[in-house]
Amino acid sequence: MTKLYAIYGASGCGRSLMPVARQQLARGDNSSEIIFIDDALTQTMIINGHRAMNYTAFLNEAAEDKAVQISIANSYIRQKIANILEADKIALWSIFADNMVLMDQVEIGVGAALSPFVTITSNIKIGKCFHANLYSYVEHDCVIGDYVTFAPSVKCNGNIHIEDHVYIGTGAVIKQGTPDKPLVIGKGAVVGMGAVVTKSVPSGVTVVGNPARILEKR
Repeated sequence: MTKLYAIYGASGCGRSLMPVARQQLARGDNSSEIIFIDDALTQTMIINGHRAMNYTAFLNEAAEDKAVQISIANSYIRQKIANILEADKIALWSIFADNMVLMDQVEIGVGAALSPFVTITSNIKIGKCFHANLYSYVEHDCVIGDYVTFAPSVKCNGNIHIEDHVYIGTGAVIKQGTPDKPLVIGKGAVVGMGAVVTKSVPSGVTVVGNPARILEKR
């Protein structure tokens, strides 16, 4: 076997991404296998037609080259696994759906997962291990950090800066910033499902509602 690809995570997120991964390989690498990695497994089994095994078993597989997509929603776990893969000299694998759209001057770091119907427009820079789920978009002149997650149907408008480890919930809308004053979502912030973000969000907080406001701890 020349190359072994893996999706790290065999739960809903990973299983949803596997058909996208198969389509990508069908465009140019039909000879390679894709497996699931699930550290809860003690022996190899079959999940949705693919072999599934733990990480140690994956490392022991005979292959000239290996690459892994980390399909886990928790961004801090994604980072931890990415660090392990780097130490083991395993490449991060980016998966792009057939019908996603990339326009002009787009930079995307390694390990990204762009699901069907995602659109990334122009003059955009995105860090490593970015997850953009179904029907999400990123408009012009945005800067997105590492390990950022978009749930389905996120609307990220122009001139927005999103820092590392931000999670943006399903259907959230982020109002457009300006070139001289981008709207900023701080590191580790969470934007709740359906929230409408009209101003910058501090690091580490959760915002909800329309307009979005900080969810106070009780």
